[in-house]
Amino acid sequence: MKHHPNNQKRFKLTPSARAIASTMALPLVGGLMLSPVQAQESGSSTTAIEEIIVTATRREGSIQDVPINIAALDGTRLQEQGFSDISEVLAFVPGINAVNQGGRNGNQTIVRGLNAEPLGQGSGNDTGGTVATYLGEIPLPIDLRLNDLQRVEVLLGPQGTLYGAGTLGGAIRYIPNKPDLTESMFEVRGDVYSVGESSGLSTDIGATFNLPVSDTFAIRGSFDRLDDQGFIDYPFVVKQPGVSEPDVDLNDPTAVAANFSPAEDVNSQETVSGRVAARWVPNDVIDATVTYYFQNEENGGRSVSSARGAYPTERYASASRVLEPNEEENELLALEIVADLGFAELTSATGLGKYEEVGQRDQTDLLVSLEYSYETFPTFTALTREEEEEEFLNQEIRLVSTGDGPLNWIVGGFYNKLETVATSAEFTPGFAAFAGFDRADDLEYFSAQSAKVVEQAIFGEIGFDITDKWQITVGGRYYEYDIQLQSTVDFPLFDPEFVAVGLDTVGGREFDPSLRQEDDGSLFKFNTSYAVSEDVTLYATVSEGFRIGGGNGGGECPAYDPDAAQGNCNLAPGQQFGPGPDDFAEFDERAFGPDTTRNFELGAKTEWLDGALTVNGAIFHVEWNDPQLSSATVNASIPITINANGAESNGVELATDWRASERLRLRSSFSYTQSELTADVPSLIRTITPPGFSSAFEDGLDGDRLPGSPETQFSMFANYTIPMAGSNELRLNAGYAWQSDVLSRAGGRGSSLTLDSYGIANLSAVYQSDTWSVSGYVDNVFDEFAETGVQSTRLSNQIVLDTSVRSYLTQVLPPRTVGVRFTYKF
Repeated sequence: MKHHPNNQKRFKLTPSARAIASTMALPLVGGLMLSPVQAQESGSSTTAIEEIIVTATRREGSIQDVPINIAALDGTRLQEQGFSDISEVLAFVPGINAVNQGGRNGNQTIVRGLNAEPLGQGSGNDTGGTVATYLGEIPLPIDLRLNDLQRVEVLLGPQGTLYGAGTLGGAIRYIPNKPDLTESMFEVRGDVYSVGESSGLSTDIGATFNLPVSDTFAIRGSFDRLDDQGFIDYPFVVKQPGVSEPDVDLNDPTAVAANFSPAEDVNSQETVSGRVAARWVPNDVIDATVTYYFQNEENGGRSVSSARGAYPTERYASASRVLEPNEEENELLALEIVADLGFAELTSATGLGKYEEVGQRDQTDLLVSLEYSYETFPTFTALTREEEEEEFLNQEIRLVSTGDGPLNWIVGGFYNKLETVATSAEFTPGFAAFAGFDRADDLEYFSAQSAKVVEQAIFGEIGFDITDKWQITVGGRYYEYDIQLQSTVDFPLFDPEFVAVGLDTVGGREFDPSLRQEDDGSLFKFNTSYAVSEDVTLYATVSEGFRIGGGNGGGECPAYDPDAAQGNCNLAPGQQFGPGPDDFAEFDERAFGPDTTRNFELGAKTEWLDGALTVNGAIFHVEWNDPQLSSATVNASIPITINANGAESNGVELATDWRASERLRLRSSFSYTQSELTADVPSLIRTITPPGFSSAFEDGLDGDRLPGSPETQFSMFANYTIPMAGSNELRLNAGYAWQSDVLSRAGGRGSSLTLDSYGIANLSAVYQSDTWSVSGYVDNVFDEFAETGVQSTRLSNQIVLDTSVRSYLTQVLPPRTVGVRFTYKF
């Protein structure tokens, strides 16, 4: 067995970790160690909080009984708080942050500050890379619509000894309702809402049915359609790229009318999603479910604002020259079989999935910034068409012991094959004729990539109850992966014979042997917990996480020439681009190596007031070795990923749930996270020297703050129930989630933007009967203008030869939203 070299490092608590431990641990643990009897003496007896049963450890247990950091929201709470997107859920979970970038860009999920990606760069099924997302038992990186779910589970810390897919920082599990063998059901639901700055009403309608066909067979289906009208305007879309002038005197209404075709509510979203499941339980041994999932999106544009840019717009408007629609399609066919073998439960989960995306984006600013004389064409506008397809086969098999003795165990195997093909075509309408090139389609640039990734792992845990109160668990994971890549770049303006190929042709090309990566290694986990009393449990965990390497794309680098200004495109023998593991010391800009984490955590789970109050907390320290950071090529400043020398994250998390009376329930969460580089990173931060786009690079420095994660987050939610006629009731809900400022890029220097802190308040009133409910709600009550991410940098706010650069944008949340929801169950 080959061990990853980073696994040989010994843990040393850094000064920042010691500071957090000393200031936060004593109040947290000391407060939780107070006698529950003392707390009960000052409070009145109330109904205990109902338990939420989770399966995070692959066995059923309540959140309070599972000695790891986990949060769970059942279907009732999802409906109660009106959640439809995972970013709304995670705002009320301590230690994790989902950067909502709108439907066109998706969510970027960050756990415990483990992120080095610039905010605003995600797209499609890219959820950030440090968190594994599961749909049922199948890992699937998707921002799933939250309909007909039994619950959502959020696990903090690496989970590679329990789950097939390895994770750096945590896992999110969407657990759908299974077909019910005993009861027929049909439910319809609807949502009509109006978003501030939008010119129309949006709708979200759906239905769910459950049909027992026999005592052993049932079918369940769920279908939903979201039609969001959008709220972002594109007032400066050119009427005809290459003909219309993109930069005119905005005080001249004639010129504006002649060259621009304004578009309103461009960031519209139409999503059709659903699933059909068939469940067969022939006896007491076998339980099998086959499910087909789909989620198809049509996005009209980005949820961005150019208010900070050089070209003037309102807060909810983009200065882009062309529309930026995209379409995404997700499909998954899953087969889950559970067999009771007596001594253990056997689970087999098989998934076949496919993802397709096609989109368009404004490319004018990148090409102008290269200073290749495109700006000399007075009506220059560029756009890019991108296509991508992914197919995967996933198989996980595991055995979980079922005995009642002091020894318990889990063992599993995992296999995943992912094949990806993608193309990117840049068009410069009218430029070929202007510059004298023979290119009727104005295709200026074409790149094509394909990849095949095969991952395999064996994982498991052994637990032992030393006493009735004290248990220990030891886990391990052995993994190996193989990545094959190929990437080509062409410049068709100079080659009239060039023909752009489709995805099928790209997928048939041979892989580049110089870009192949193979690696294997092992990960470790140790967990112990001690029940101080029936109401207080303390736990400690040390666990390791892992993420595979990958490719950056781009064409083949020329041979190394020490006298040529090639930047880091191809390094001299013995050099390396980013530190990376020893196995990948010869990487050039087209590839990057894996990274690992080691998580140290102390936590407590407590109950008070006869179970009416729960208080759970944890302090943690995470070492991040060879972190994958976003950088850029020295030539042309093309975004790439590199490996840095190291980073760390330290923090504290706290969650409470209190049933203050029979009618009033209060929930809250708090987290403080400090994440930073622990070593200098050469050439990490790009700077621009005006006028023009001459680039230089600054080093990232030891102690630089990492981007994307607020240092402080807290949330509060209150629910008050008023009994009505019969068994009906009226529920009044109020929620508030706040986060402190966030850096857009590592370090906070040069091209980074510090996004302001913000808080979002939501209110709703729900009238509930046995068969129907209706609710009125207001989201973002105070109409907060909240910026969540950044595209490009403020250094791009320039004019190059009378051409305005408009790439500096911020992602924004929707303004105040008012709506009505209803459900009716037959």
